[in-house]
Amino acid sequence: MAKIKYTKNELKAQRDALTRFTRYLPTLQLKKQQLQVEMRALETQIEAKRGEENTARSDLASWVKLFSEPFDFMPYIQVDRIERSSGNIAGVAIPIFGNISFVEETPDLFETAAWVDRGIDLLRQLIRLRVERQIIEEQHRLLSDELRTTSQRVNLFEKVKIPECKENIRVIRIFMGDQQTAAVARSKIAKGKSSQKETAA
Repeated sequence: MAKIKYTKNELKAQRDALTRFTRYLPTLQLKKQQLQVEMRALETQIEAKRGEENTARSDLASWVKLFSEPFDFMPYIQVDRIERSSGNIAGVAIPIFGNISFVEETPDLFETAAWVDRGIDLLRQLIRLRVERQIIEEQHRLLSDELRTTSQRVNLFEKVKIPECKENIRVIRIFMGDQQTAAVARSKIAKGKSSQKETAA
């Protein structure tokens, strides 16, 4: 606990701090709740994307034998650009998936098997799903960091700062009350002595 002064100014400073902490605490608690709700929603989205990826992989499984035929897919599944924008959740800047575009490369229809087009589509779909999931996971990570910080602040205010201010106010008031009582007692003693002197004179 920080050292405090037993003065009226310190008492006012502690009361002001208590007012400030009790005013900010509900805002922080609300932010914490909002972050928790958003993170649960993101966890659901991540699971949904994983499910979509698994479905796409299952579709791909039926093509595996065809993929064993020699064919270089790399020129057809190269990512050209990933479009992202910025959003805001509870004051946290997060990336938002926009779109993904691939290098426009079309296989020669006369020199490739008929299944190649479908294979390219499936691989592109898998890449798209993975990129979407990674961006959602990045959102989750950013919100998780903010939730940790916000929870620490809530705990600091609830368990440390507010009780500390209340205790400081109590201690200062007791000290000032004792000082006032002592001053009254000294005043009475001094008054009693001066009246004794007057009586003796």
